[in-house]
Amino acid sequence: MKLVERTPPRRFAVGHKGQEIWLNHVADVELAPDEQITLTTPGGREFDIVRKSWGYYATPSLNGRLKQFGYRSALVASGDRRYLLLVEQDRMAEFEAYIGAQRMRVIAWLDEAELSFPPP
Repeated sequence: MKLVERTPPRRFAVGHKGQEIWLNHVADVELAPDEQITLTTPGGREFDIVRKSWGYYATPSLNGRLKQFGYRSALVASGDRRYLLLVEQDRMAEFEAYIGAQRMRVIAWLDEAELSFPPP
């Protein structure tokens, strides 16, 4: 694993005009195949990313480990782009406010037993 901290962080805006959010790009991580990093929250939640020779496991199992750590996984759309978002289960109200402000919509909750994809 190779970690490169960005000092000072690269700062940039994302989101819709008038609803911009400023992000700080603080580090780059390079993994070799079969290496894993775990991102943690102060509350003890975990999120793993695993490098494989063919690409990445970008998340733990959506309806298994992620759910056990208190996350819901949502496939969302913003205009013609799609994103996989991981939502802390006890912060659903914040998530709903965020996707409303950013003009996003949930296409499907990927952690449910039965997947259903509503029409656009």
